[in-house]
Amino acid sequence: MTVDAVTAIARDALFLIIKTAAPVLVISLVIGLTVSVFQTATSIQEQTLTFVPKVVCVFLGLMVFGHWMLNSIVSYMIELWSNFSVYIR
Repeated sequence: MTVDAVTAIARDALFLIIKTAAPVLVISLVIGLTVSVFQTATSIQEQTLTFVPKVVCVFLGLMVFGHWMLNSIVSYMIELWSNFSVYIR
């Protein structure tokens, strides 16, 4: 197995991680910013106020995007395992 093949596998794996994590992270970011703007506008400085909406929205995001995320990861693993004989040479 060459260095180029290892680099390609690592690159594809990192891209898959970024691609599958992005929807949940964007949801968390948007909810966090929205709650922060609300806190600033109303002068409420409660630290735990952002926790519950973020958790609920992240769980909803996982329910919506979970199927796609799991299918992406499984298809990548199937691709890796189907080419296993190439990697051990």
